[in-house]
Amino acid sequence: MSSLASSPRTPRIPTIDLRPWVSGDKAARAGIAGTVDRALQTAGFLLVTGHGVDPSLRARLRDAARAFFVLPAGTKERYAARVGGRGWLGPGAEANGYSEGTQTPPDLKESLTFATHEPFEDPATNAEWYAPNVWPAETPGLQELCEEYLARMGELENHLLALLGEALGLEPDFFTKHMAHPTYGFNINWYPGTEVVGEPQEGQFRIGPHTDFGTVTILDRQAGKGGLQVFTDEGGWEDAPFDPEAFTINIGDLMARWTGDRWRSGRHRVLPPPADAPAEELMSLVYFGECTPGTLVESVPAPIGRVSHEPVDSHVYLREKLDSITVG
Repeated sequence: MSSLASSPRTPRIPTIDLRPWVSGDKAARAGIAGTVDRALQTAGFLLVTGHGVDPSLRARLRDAARAFFVLPAGTKERYAARVGGRGWLGPGAEANGYSEGTQTPPDLKESLTFATHEPFEDPATNAEWYAPNVWPAETPGLQELCEEYLARMGELENHLLALLGEALGLEPDFFTKHMAHPTYGFNINWYPGTEVVGEPQEGQFRIGPHTDFGTVTILDRQAGKGGLQVFTDEGGWEDAPFDPEAFTINIGDLMARWTGDRWRSGRHRVLPPPADAPAEELMSLVYFGECTPGTLVESVPAPIGRVSHEPVDSHVYLREKLDSITVG
């Protein structure tokens, strides 16, 4: 896949090694924070290595999930969920382009979707944002793998959020103090070939053009011709850079709003199965970092922030966004 580097020395989407951040000296940390700040002002994306997440865990999780996705539709239907729920999102459930006001055909994917595993004390919050995760009986190893993976994602998210706080020149707990009981989401997205989804319609994608809604997204992806593209003002739509060891990190709308639009929510899409490789099959592991329900998100003032948005309740905002991409 093509690189998004404007030159070999100044990539618009840089790769950040977290090891010097965790154990490095003050100068090394300051350099990393500056690189992050510059990258999030342009494309809203980073690649992150040195994260310590075992590659074999990611591979085993994909294998277990694929065993579910290839089951008969009638079997999978028993686990059907709505967008924002827990379970299986079948074909036609989502159209992410809707969030931009574009009436695209439904996205060409299926998903297994999970979320925060502990209930909340407030009954109203519980009713809105908590339900037990659904674990398909046909894939008994999936739960243990998911729970191990999500524990690693929670740790990585906290490292990233502390880094983001310092990248803004703020205290490292500026974001993490709002993550005591987050409503994180986790999607395993399956992008099969045309023998499963059929020929793409005009304007149809595996995932339509959109920005994510929350704080930080941690993506483990696979390279493919029908893979991830990101949008920048300088280059338009371009293939995202790929490193099999790295996680792809982007910020969402809520984080951009929090920073007073200093940072941009990374606009992206996933291309449909390519005409010259129609059987291409990809799978992405997507962790959506969120904050504790009821968090008041107020734009960081100038000179750090650039636009002063009205304060919003984080989860009123998120629910409106999730409803916007639900088909039907």
